[in-house]
Amino acid sequence: MRIGLLTAAPGHPLLAATAALLAEDGHRVAHLAPDQDPPEPAALAEVYLLKARTPAALVLAERLENMGVPVVNSGASTGFCQDRVRMARLAERAGLPFAATTALPDLAALAGRGPVRHPLVVKSRHSRRGDLVARVADDRRLRELADRWPGEPVVVQDLAPGSGWDHKLWVVAGEVFAELRHSELAEGERLPSRSVDELPYGWRELALHVGEVFGLDVYGVDILDVGGVPLIVDVNAFPGIRGQQGAPGALARLAVAVGHGLHRPRTLRPAVTGAGEPVPPPGGAAAPRGMAQ
Repeated sequence: MRIGLLTAAPGHPLLAATAALLAEDGHRVAHLAPDQDPPEPAALAEVYLLKARTPAALVLAERLENMGVPVVNSGASTGFCQDRVRMARLAERAGLPFAATTALPDLAALAGRGPVRHPLVVKSRHSRRGDLVARVADDRRLRELADRWPGEPVVVQDLAPGSGWDHKLWVVAGEVFAELRHSELAEGERLPSRSVDELPYGWRELALHVGEVFGLDVYGVDILDVGGVPLIVDVNAFPGIRGQQGAPGALARLAVAVGHGLHRPRTLRPAVTGAGEPVPPPGGAAAPRGMAQ
């Protein structure tokens, strides 16, 4: 079977390890750069793994899908998760315990709303490498960021009273991997990540439900423990999943299953565009509102 990697970085540790496993089993792995045209029909792979988020990559993914080739994750789902406003709105409609999120045209608009009265988290509206993710505890910090990021559309969330550690959950076709990572917003020295022996009750099911809501097969979910209640603060399509034993194998098995037609890649549900009924919420207690990492 021919399996394609649609990415600008085929040497990424997750992809390289996955490609090695696939090659060991006799599969051919082909690299397709985001700025290329689709291959001729005879040279198409049976499935493409999309680890890229640039506009060119998303357009290419959708062109491949229109040619009848499955892509994991779909171009539509990957692009959707780059907009933190749409992400928050969909999560809210689906009943997910997602941090309450306010959209603003830029940080100057936030400064114009008055003094900072409690710690906030500000993020670029559009998720991308090197985007803005910062803690704002006072007006001085807000002015600094506004000067550095003029005109940047942002989202604002309240800072959650957490431990300073984020639960990083990664899912590959229903297999869940996890670690505790010291938050980039925590004060003081950044500490090494920690392994997770056991997730709190219901968190695995919550992570799996996120994939159903956002139409993803390979994704990450950042969750905070707020007084024993989970609070989702971010969802990422096809993250790096570095250092997680078993992740390359899970990804290789997923690619083969899709290529053989045994698994149909997920994509966004009609609820995203307002058609049909909203995605039903998972069971369990609701999370605190108005908080973020």
